[in-house]
Amino acid sequence: MYIDGVFSGGGIKGFALIGACAAIEERGFKFKRVAGTSAGSLIAGLLAAGYSSTEMKLLVDGLDLKKFLDSRKTIFPTALTKWLYVYWRLGLYKGSELECWINEKLAARGLKTFGDLPPDTLRVIASDLTNGRLLILPDDLPKYGINPRTFPIARAIRMSCSLPFFFEPVKLRDRVGTNIVVDGGVLSNFPMWLFDKENIKKVRPVLGVKLSHHLTQQPTNKIKNALQLYEALFETMKDAHDSRYISRKHEKNIIFIPTEGALTTEFQLTNEKKDELVGLGKEYADRFFKSWCY
Repeated sequence: MYIDGVFSGGGIKGFALIGACAAIEERGFKFKRVAGTSAGSLIAGLLAAGYSSTEMKLLVDGLDLKKFLDSRKTIFPTALTKWLYVYWRLGLYKGSELECWINEKLAARGLKTFGDLPPDTLRVIASDLTNGRLLILPDDLPKYGINPRTFPIARAIRMSCSLPFFFEPVKLRDRVGTNIVVDGGVLSNFPMWLFDKENIKKVRPVLGVKLSHHLTQQPTNKIKNALQLYEALFETMKDAHDSRYISRKHEKNIIFIPTEGALTTEFQLTNEKKDELVGLGKEYADRFFKSWCY
């Protein structure tokens, strides 16, 4: 049976999404359309390319995540120089290695641009900070004078994964100038609204996978210093849009996976921790399917 799938952001915690995909596949569901933000956009892209959960797990099993921490070379490699790059380049790491890896894995399945996919198969969310607006890729590219069919899928996913201050933003150029694009989670970390809209009959079931507690079980933020304040601010900001949209009607179609204990930017993740996150995703998805009625 075909379904549409939506995957939330969560950085390295996105390994849990692979486990959820395994549980979905075991029940005979196949994705017709997929969408996602940040880590969710990467999983959505691999699914659109035809990767199974088993194949995705093999891709990341032997992957050294630290290769994605591609800082710029400098003559004076001091901590101060590193933070100066954040000031001038707007991110600690270039993000080029991540984009190259995504491009390589998609190309292995014959995908390079959105024109290589059937229309509406894949959508990813990014945030255009220059114009202060949410960016749906590839749908919104004509606004920038760009042909969606020629735009690289890996570049779109790289945009969606550009965690502010961690990865350098992507510069999207149009006829007017240069637009700074960062992680889609800044404006919509879980774009369930793309496929599940009020008062519009769905063509097929829409299933969401969200890396968080159930909405009624969200833990409170502990704020005792400036760092915790920033963390709480960012978490509140990225979930505000989606929390307002998700109603009780939508909740019944969402697999919630609590991933506390894992950091969004934990690129030193061990293989044991990877397996733990994948297992966690499958565990909560299996629980969900015991009562899901579509």
